[in-house]
Amino acid sequence: MNDDTIFALATPKGRAGVAVIRISGKNSFNTLQALCGVKNLEPRKATIKTIKNPTTGDKLDKGLIIYFKAPASFTGEDVAELQIHGGRAVTMAVLEALTKISGLRQAEAGEFTRRAFENNKLDLTEVEGLADLINAETEEQRKQALRQMEGSLGKLYESWRKKLVKSLAYLEAEIDFPEDELPQEITENIQSQIDSLINEISEHLNDSHRGERLRDGFHVAVIGLPNAGKSTLCNKLVKRDIAIVSKHEGTTRDVVEAYLDLGGYPVIIADTAGLRECSEEIESEGVKRAFARAENADLVIVLIDGTKNIENQVKKAVGKNRMYVVNKIDLHQQDSDFTIEGKKPIYISAKADKGIGALLESLTITIVEKMSCSTPALTRIRHRTMLTECVDYLKNYKNEYDIELAAENVRLASKSLGRITGKIEVEELLDVVFADFCIGK
Repeated sequence: MNDDTIFALATPKGRAGVAVIRISGKNSFNTLQALCGVKNLEPRKATIKTIKNPTTGDKLDKGLIIYFKAPASFTGEDVAELQIHGGRAVTMAVLEALTKISGLRQAEAGEFTRRAFENNKLDLTEVEGLADLINAETEEQRKQALRQMEGSLGKLYESWRKKLVKSLAYLEAEIDFPEDELPQEITENIQSQIDSLINEISEHLNDSHRGERLRDGFHVAVIGLPNAGKSTLCNKLVKRDIAIVSKHEGTTRDVVEAYLDLGGYPVIIADTAGLRECSEEIESEGVKRAFARAENADLVIVLIDGTKNIENQVKKAVGKNRMYVVNKIDLHQQDSDFTIEGKKPIYISAKADKGIGALLESLTITIVEKMSCSTPALTRIRHRTMLTECVDYLKNYKNEYDIELAAENVRLASKSLGRITGKIEVEELLDVVFADFCIGK
């Protein structure tokens, strides 16, 4: 399929000031000749040309054309770009004209980026970083994705793999030439290198899933008694009505989610059913889901009704990493010395909109502390699985007395690292990696 020349709209469909159509493959320059009548083009230089339908000769638009000669292009192939006016009729007319040119076909989802990978322009971690950059919705997501797209993860994993390859070369030399026993210092150096890599990779894995949380969102569950004010609080936090507020208990019977951007980090906040024993089937299921969401949440806001017995409400708190918030300060006197589990709770009135700013500030500080990371962050389960596998092989090496089996464990460990970046044996992974890309990228 790489012999085909492909094309696609690289900008979103719909009306816009400019639309970009990308073409990649050996017929890219011929396509520009057919559309614009050009004979010579200086690569990487934008030129204004009239674009015509090569079949009918009708003028379609006037825009910029750019030619990128292989290998100095995104895909590593000859690439052409048409920057035209972004009206629907103009875009469709140019795309329709391209379908009539022999040797061209519509690109599949992610095919431009896949060709960039196959032509060694990007490794798999950089491909995934590019996908994350396209989908980034917050500032911190953008920063993480950009670092990964620029190779921060790939360089780290490749440096580990090269160390293993070097150690493996020495081990295989000893297997092939047993009469020439390795010097003691080389044997010790291999052992030291393996120990160091086990520690480095294990520390990288022990990151509390920061990178994955940043990609997918930090989950906050709001729990409490019926009518504690959970739905009112969630509506205040997201600044819109996501949940029904009623004076009647048991109104919320399912988990209601909403999205927040706090400190540049994506947060998914969940309003849950009030925690109480009940016989009604639907509400009972809602309570079960509330408990389940709290157990799996990254942070639990335990909302306490300040007009009722606080101690009993604290006893019902579930989940890890709890933040206690006492509601309805407009209806009761707050005690400045009161603590829960050794910490002062945050006092608010969700209904009167009091203390919400302080709660958001505390929530943001907590999330930033749990998610910020100065080193390249592990962003996918795929990476975590391969790294864990790598560490297991290296531990097997340490426990293996037979040199051939020991060397095989080092070889398998290096292959696990290579599969992350796409250096070796990744054909079965490609469809998964590129599945979420859009047409034109």
